[in-house]
Amino acid sequence: MNLSLYSISAFLILDAEGHRVLAKYYRPKSHPNALNGGESKELLTLKEQKAFEKGLWSKTKKAGGDIILYDGYLAVYKHSLDIIIYFLASPGENELMLSTALNSLIDAQSLLLRNQLEKRGVLENLDVVLLCLDETVDDGIILDTDAAAIASRVSRSRPDTTDITINEQTILNAYQTVKDRVAQRIREL
Repeated sequence: MNLSLYSISAFLILDAEGHRVLAKYYRPKSHPNALNGGESKELLTLKEQKAFEKGLWSKTKKAGGDIILYDGYLAVYKHSLDIIIYFLASPGENELMLSTALNSLIDAQSLLLRNQLEKRGVLENLDVVLLCLDETVDDGIILDTDAAAIASRVSRSRPDTTDITINEQTILNAYQTVKDRVAQRIREL
């Protein structure tokens, strides 16, 4: 039994026609065989990846399932409006852990995208989606499964409501106040 922290081989988002919206394949340098343990083929070229994604989509395009074993990979997936989101792993990985990680990632993205987890929303907020993914999975290692914590680390900082806008009038008022106080101190002496 090969024990390793590397549990996720790829993260995919495919649209309703099976076209790639986002794909991130993990191949850690320190453990080249940790991803699939030799049980499944390596998807090294873009052509192989696209062919695999097309076949995977054809098996999962209908809603109803959430885990499938396809072409030597364990695929945990979830439908969301017009996209399907996947985690791919070797067949020996823990399905519950993968499902929990995927659900927390989707929940965090839904929080940040205001429940607009669709193709257009993903493409318009690709930075947020990738930051969520990076907070959840790092080089194939699941880091966090708490959606609220992921969303809080990714969320954009809100501008301070007490922010002072400095313009020409503000500077003139400050200059006049300093001038008056200096004049008042001089008169007191």
